[in-house]
Amino acid sequence: MLDHQLTMVDLSSAARDVATVAGQHAAETERARRLHPEVVDALRAAGFARHFVPTSCGGNASTFLESTRAISTVGEGCTAAAWCASLIAHLARMAAHLPAEGYREIWADGPDTLVVGSLTPLGKAEPVTGGWRLSGQWGFISGVDFSDWALLGAMVPGGDPTQARIFAIPRTAYRIDQTWFNVGMAGTGSNTLIVEDVFVPAARAMSRDDLFAGRAVDSIAACHAVPMQATTLMFATPALGGARGALKSWSAYITQKMRNAAARPAMALPGMPTLNRAPHDVTLARCAGEIDAAQLLLERASITADKSTAMTQLETMRNWRDCALATDMMVTVVNRLFRAIGTTGQSAVNPVQRFWRDVNSLAGHMGLQFESAASAYGGEIIKI
Repeated sequence: MLDHQLTMVDLSSAARDVATVAGQHAAETERARRLHPEVVDALRAAGFARHFVPTSCGGNASTFLESTRAISTVGEGCTAAAWCASLIAHLARMAAHLPAEGYREIWADGPDTLVVGSLTPLGKAEPVTGGWRLSGQWGFISGVDFSDWALLGAMVPGGDPTQARIFAIPRTAYRIDQTWFNVGMAGTGSNTLIVEDVFVPAARAMSRDDLFAGRAVDSIAACHAVPMQATTLMFATPALGGARGALKSWSAYITQKMRNAAARPAMALPGMPTLNRAPHDVTLARCAGEIDAAQLLLERASITADKSTAMTQLETMRNWRDCALATDMMVTVVNRLFRAIGTTGQSAVNPVQRFWRDVNSLAGHMGLQFESAASAYGGEIIKI
């Protein structure tokens, strides 16, 4: 079992080491379609799994601002690793909404249990004495191959979507179907999880509506009292890290390219300057500025989420808006970098193309669609 005394400062500093390990294994991670075991170990040791776990279970019950900064740091090495780091942190936060008897079972062996899941009610649950019988298939479960527990959404008798519930299932109760072959975010290993008629005790079930509203049953921690729309940070923050990683890789490549051009003036085309750095400077400045702007949006959203019960409904929807907007900005950044690096820089061995694919891929997540976020935000401003 890992040391239970990790602190918030440790998460930030450890994230730099995780980024290095994740970057070293990024190509192999992508080929294997799942995180390299050393990356998984690094994420666990850094404290991502325990970041939002109740203190009574050895966790930190910590802040969104700290997790946002740490996750984006990991993303500079590998966007897929940052995505998994984010989800294992935030899924643990969700698990803390269970009754205490249920979440204590999850963290019975310590706070570093890796929780994955899907809140989409794709399964079916039938009430039985003492709990539920759960069956179903859930696709796109990132990190499922190295998971210890899963949170899964399911409909219950009656057909009313507001009656959907979330169930906590141990690794021994589900199997995995290898279905993840996407062109982007390949390393997340977002395969399909299958449950076949498994008994779930009542203490390991909770209302989906309560979870989305931030109504924890047995926790008074501030981080467990935040509405789900305010926490789309979990999806947006890896994009920030990916854009930073793309800019670093692009800058290193362009620097060498310009040095080579300066050393071989005879290679310049007739009538063209030997070295024209202006387009590269413009690309660098614009992308760096947009990354900084997105970081400010996401950090404000994090600080707002850390207010917990003091949040207004307007602030909740502003958070959603800002996360979607920041993601759109990062897509613009990686697209610009990919185009500006030139044909020779678009080689499969250049990390820029991996960051480009990954950021564009994660931006397709339903929680990051700007139109939905804009409608929710506009509904708080324009009352009809």
